[in-house]
Amino acid sequence: MQDYNSRLSNPASRKFETFSYLPAMSTEEIRKQVAYIVSRGWNPAIEHIEPAYLMDSYWYMWKLPMFGETDVDRILAECEACHQANPDNHVRLIGYDNLSQSQGASMVIYRGRTV
Repeated sequence: MQDYNSRLSNPASRKFETFSYLPAMSTEEIRKQVAYIVSRGWNPAIEHIEPAYLMDSYWYMWKLPMFGETDVDRILAECEACHQANPDNHVRLIGYDNLSQSQGASMVIYRGRTV
């Protein structure tokens, strides 16, 4: 079993959420994940936060959730707009499931600079 050097005292080493231990997804893999969110009928929403606070429960919401949006390119463009406006922040995309009234999916699209 591999030991991951993640310490609260070292912000550059912090891992967050289960999938943060996986390698970064390629552009095509991200596109497939966004297409999956759309295919499930989930509402995409974009959030961002400074790397120093990524362990906090609450992230800043970027605009309102994109209710009913089915265009993958438009969703990815909005993620890019959030990243451009907040270049030092982590940006994540969430798919909200109306039926279970919870998050169906969550993934970090852009990683901010760590201190």
